[in-house]
Amino acid sequence: MRAAATVLSVFLSLDFLSAQSQSGRINSSNVQTGETGRKNQPHIIFILIDDQGYNDIGYHNPTIITPTLDKLAGEGVILENYYVQPICTPSRSQLMTGRYQIHTGLQHSIIRPRQPSCLPSHMDTLPERLRQAGYATHMVGKWHLGFYRKACLPTRKGFDSFFGSLTGSVDYYSYRSCDGPGLCGYDLHDNESVAWGQEGKYSTTLFTQRARKILESRSPTDGPLFLLLSLQAVHTPLQPPKSYIYPYHNMANVARRKFAAMVSTVDEAVRNVTYALRKYGYYRNSVIIYSTDNGAQPFTGGSNWPLRGRKGTYWEGGVRGVAFVHSPLLKRRRRVSRALLHITDWFPTLVGLAGGNITQSQGLDGFDVWAAISEGKESPRKEILHNIDPLHTHPTETKSRDDKPRKKAAAKIPSKAAAFQNLKKVLKQKLDKKSGFKLKTTKKPQIFSHQAAKKSKPVPKLKLTSGPKTKPEPELQRGIQSGSAPSGAFHQKSRTKSKRTTSHNLSQSRPAHTKPKKPLKEQLTPKPKQTFVQTQNQNTSQSGTPTPSPLWDTSVQAAIRVGDWKLLTGDPGHGDWVPPQMLPTLPGRWWNLERSSSVLSDPPGPKTVWLFNIATDPFERRDLADRRPDVVQQLLERLAHYNRTAVPVYFPPDDPRANPSRNSRAWAPWADGEEEAKYQGVYKKGKNAKKKRKKKKCRLCKLKSFFLKLNTGMMSNGI
Repeated sequence: MRAAATVLSVFLSLDFLSAQSQSGRINSSNVQTGETGRKNQPHIIFILIDDQGYNDIGYHNPTIITPTLDKLAGEGVILENYYVQPICTPSRSQLMTGRYQIHTGLQHSIIRPRQPSCLPSHMDTLPERLRQAGYATHMVGKWHLGFYRKACLPTRKGFDSFFGSLTGSVDYYSYRSCDGPGLCGYDLHDNESVAWGQEGKYSTTLFTQRARKILESRSPTDGPLFLLLSLQAVHTPLQPPKSYIYPYHNMANVARRKFAAMVSTVDEAVRNVTYALRKYGYYRNSVIIYSTDNGAQPFTGGSNWPLRGRKGTYWEGGVRGVAFVHSPLLKRRRRVSRALLHITDWFPTLVGLAGGNITQSQGLDGFDVWAAISEGKESPRKEILHNIDPLHTHPTETKSRDDKPRKKAAAKIPSKAAAFQNLKKVLKQKLDKKSGFKLKTTKKPQIFSHQAAKKSKPVPKLKLTSGPKTKPEPELQRGIQSGSAPSGAFHQKSRTKSKRTTSHNLSQSRPAHTKPKKPLKEQLTPKPKQTFVQTQNQNTSQSGTPTPSPLWDTSVQAAIRVGDWKLLTGDPGHGDWVPPQMLPTLPGRWWNLERSSSVLSDPPGPKTVWLFNIATDPFERRDLADRRPDVVQQLLERLAHYNRTAVPVYFPPDDPRANPSRNSRAWAPWADGEEEAKYQGVYKKGKNAKKKRKKKKCRLCKLKSFFLKLNTGMMSNGI
């Protein structure tokens, strides 16, 4: 009997173990499908840094001391083909919503503290989806996505708790934020109330302490955690603690020295957070994501070298971000990923990783790229729309956007514009001597449109890579076929609607004004040409007459990446290659090292189209717009396709009720109880406002200002 009982107990135990293993397999599969499996949902720690450039981390630049970041990145996956937006609000909005700016109405600039604007109320956010999947959601640090109503606050956008600042730039010790002279207020909030009494505490340290407190106050068995640690470092003002400056005392440039010290404070903050993850039992089932929100600003100590451009521009230095993923759950670690990724991809990736239902979020522009990160598979993303900003158009005047050193260099070296002016004077003198002299052009203006391409040669299909045997990308071709009309129909359609110029439809062309004969002065004067191909190194035809673009108004600021190709139109922003700051001050020969080569090639008219192959030219030094008009044409069609899906820009005027003096000297919501603003379009000052300002002016006021300036000048001279 005892033997029979023993055998029976063994069989029962085996059945129990097999049932347990089957349930384990079901739970593990359900984690992937998003049904159950709460135990296996990973804890997600997203660390977002402000204004850290490509050259501002140790594994890119050994002079920056970041041992913790280097170790975490080396043991995880470094994302070397990862893109963000060029400024704060756009990057943060796309992280939260998984949608491009053109689909949220935030195409233009950032959300200012006094603007009644925030994330669209009808759009779901990443923390909301994670909360539905059973996550506890907490945010610490910088918000910068609007706060004029309480419905815009982080706690109303899916976070269980919030501790940090609401505006874009805050003093690291006093938490004072300004939006103009006399418009300053306290900006540190705990959930939906002002967190007074924290002055004197360094913000990076304070935010790290709050993050550790969140980890300590709960248990990993309580459920999965999503923690967004959005540090305001290394954004200005440059205020590192003195103890962090000493390791960089050999740096001659003061701004660079302080900036590097602030990067070290970030490194220590990440070390403290990862230590807390290990101490409290989160680490083994966690995913740590580290990302910058945009490129660095060289004028304030940052560096994007050797990339071109800076923060606020659509060159690689402004949009190519520093990022890595560290996790014990990665299947392939200790490697560098070249997969094309964008900040919008985190929304579907993290929701899918959490076992959430991504189908509930309609209109996402991001892709689930976890397989590309964890397993090294090919990224599902083939293109990135960096942005289309209809409010930012290229100036019609041929003025340079560069600084004074460039103007001095241009004065020393004669440019094409100066040579053109000399030629113009010579021809005028000949015209005075010979009254019957007339200048005629025998060449017709070279216009690269659908019709011109049809008459001459068939346009070759776009190749996404630089290899000669590479096949054209099928996704690009499908998008072009489905998103645009045939060439002839598209050209005719653009002609009929050429008079309509709205921010929502920018693909219309402008009517061409042609005259049989023109005076000599008009024939010689260079004029900007808004087409997608340049015949020379400028946007003017050979006769100097403007020609319409059948696809896209290239004066509009836009940028798109398709495969290896990147197209920029309009004014992409400051386009210098800024070397590392090795000298005490910015001006001088050092600043002109990368400027002198481009002075001789300055076009007399504004350039509005650039094309680069980022795979073979990651530093954007070889513009291929002239050589590859076929690629330019197809990328412009993609821009036109995206623009048809864009919503109107929402950029309202400042609201005087936002003044902190009306809100107990603190930045806080000021439009409580009001519905979401129905304002559409762009704020433009009317004539009445100008008249009112003129009436306020008086002679006594002018005298007061004159003596005030005189007194200030005398005092400064005396000092």
